[in-house]
Amino acid sequence: MSENNNTEQQQQMDPAGSTMMFQRFVKENNEPEPAPKRPITPYVLAGVGAIVAIGIIVAVVMMWS
Repeated sequence: MSENNNTEQQQQMDPAGSTMMFQRFVKENNEPEPAPKRPITPYVLAGVGAIVAIGIIVAVVMMWS
């Protein structure tokens, strides 16, 4: 019976101590932040622009031939 009471008391313990230890760990964690990812939008716009330019050149050449 005393084992059941002991187990119940451990389950009902206030977890504030472990929460404070976790918060301290997070504050002291000196893991470097990953480098920001480069945006892909300029590459997409450059690709679309190249395709449009090639299309215009092809259209002009076909009109003059």
